[in-house]
Amino acid sequence: MYIVLEGIDGAGKSTQINFLKEWLENNGLKVETVVEPTDSDVGKLIRKLLTRSDATSSNMQKTFGLLFAADRIILMDKLNKSEDDKTVIISDRSFYSSLVYQKPFDWIMELNKYAKVPDLVLLLDLDEKISVERCNKEDEFENEEFLKEVRENYLNLANNNPNFKIIDASNGPNKVSSDIKKAVAPLFDICVDCIR
Repeated sequence: MYIVLEGIDGAGKSTQINFLKEWLENNGLKVETVVEPTDSDVGKLIRKLLTRSDATSSNMQKTFGLLFAADRIILMDKLNKSEDDKTVIISDRSFYSSLVYQKPFDWIMELNKYAKVPDLVLLLDLDEKISVERCNKEDEFENEEFLKEVRENYLNLANNNPNFKIIDASNGPNKVSSDIKKAVAPLFDICVDCIR
């Protein structure tokens, strides 16, 4: 099972991944977490470039599209191995992030045609104003106008893909965690009514 948490910056993906991992392990499942970009050399380059002042420019968007696709190919080996081991993979982001952050859409889709499609995508939906308040302005992508567009792109994807579940990330972390568990529980025959 390959589960991905998506959402704009500040939506709480890292926190919720830890909650979800612990809960699934307590229910007897073997779980591994991954994050995009990875800690590979390509992933490290991406993280460095994200801090550039021109990170949102058209040329840099194309560069990021290529780099993220390359980093994802590296990640595929780990995902395939874990699948063979019957491990649940929980990922912080996937190729869907590239589809909403980089342009043009058709080209980014083509670059990622070999990326593994998640079994479930949990979109932590958050208003862009709250996102900016939560973020530390670490990169050029953390501005309200850009995040508004990205959020709209995410919601369009969610409305057109049956493997997406939208979770309201403006609630407190415990409520968000409960909503996530209720979305995930049926995949593993875990009692939904037992979740608080």
